[in-house]
Amino acid sequence: MAIVLGCATLATLVTGPTALASHGGGATPLQRDAAAVHQAGAVGVTAVLETPDGTVTAHSGTADLRTGAPARPQAHVRAGSTTKPFIATVVLQLVGEGELSLEDTVEEWLPGVVTGDEIDGSSITVRQLLQHTSGLPDYLGRPDVLPAFYSAAGFHENQLRHYTDEELVAGALRSSAEFEPGTDWSYSNTNYILAGMIIERVTGHSWEREVRDRIIEPLNLTGTELRGDDPTLPPPFLRGYHTFPEDGRRADTTVFNTTGASASGALISTPRDIDRFLSALVGGELLRPAELAEMQRVREIPGQTDVSYGLGLFRRELTCGGFFWGHGGTALGYNHENGVTADGSRAVTVATNSFDMVDEATQDRTDDAMLTLVDNALCAR
Repeated sequence: MAIVLGCATLATLVTGPTALASHGGGATPLQRDAAAVHQAGAVGVTAVLETPDGTVTAHSGTADLRTGAPARPQAHVRAGSTTKPFIATVVLQLVGEGELSLEDTVEEWLPGVVTGDEIDGSSITVRQLLQHTSGLPDYLGRPDVLPAFYSAAGFHENQLRHYTDEELVAGALRSSAEFEPGTDWSYSNTNYILAGMIIERVTGHSWEREVRDRIIEPLNLTGTELRGDDPTLPPPFLRGYHTFPEDGRRADTTVFNTTGASASGALISTPRDIDRFLSALVGGELLRPAELAEMQRVREIPGQTDVSYGLGLFRRELTCGGFFWGHGGTALGYNHENGVTADGSRAVTVATNSFDMVDEATQDRTDDAMLTLVDNALCAR
């Protein structure tokens, strides 16, 4: 869902009244499923599950192929598109404050920015940006815009490069519209670059500042950061490993200037913090009921029967009945899956530090194992 993407020693970090993980020979279901993700092909895997009875963590594989250090659940990772619900939350807070409307057009807030082949910002609304129904092309689909996403050579030549949001949007608009706004659904990172730009236009502050002031600091997400041009991860962290499609080479992608992802995927976080954010969001701590209801108004995703999309959140069916909310994320060499039950009582995040764009079968198995972990954790089995 963005670009890009992870052991088997048991780890236990418990908060709350009851310890839910065991040491030595006893493995929790979460540890079992984390090991399965590693066995499917991920270099390292970390997972954190929050329940009414406490917190359980698991890890499998390695954080660093050079040293063999284990992948620890408290380690920082690049969260990729898990950034998007943070952005959608800020936009919806501004809606609740009367600063803008979901039906405002992009042209109203960013005059002259969105124009191209069959593309007109005056026909695209803020709602359509957040729900991926704008028809705007994805800038990540163009190697000429972000060559770092397509080959190891391109990554090494551009990993420290600074991008402006305007540069990313202009690159996307060199492609044609995918469909008329509101008539279909297609995931496009360009939508959230523009949403971040609108936050800045409305508030007079950077979208990073608004996310910090409105979400990160109030929720005390001490492991979550937005680092701008700083290409490093704060310690401790998992090293990222990405296998590129053009040359088939695996590269260490840990050091990367995430201005190339911006509001579509620049967040650095930990599984515990992502759980806390999702629980607070679905539990009504961040949005008023009216705005939360708008976020959770979903539309079908073409070709999917068990997944739909709201405003910055996926809704996916659980095999045990019901559904959960979440937003997976990928960044070069990192991948997340996460979810929170509809009542907010259980939340889980699993993160990996590898992604293979060459061996699709292995990557598919890894992705499926991650979704199985989330499903099992939220179904309490």
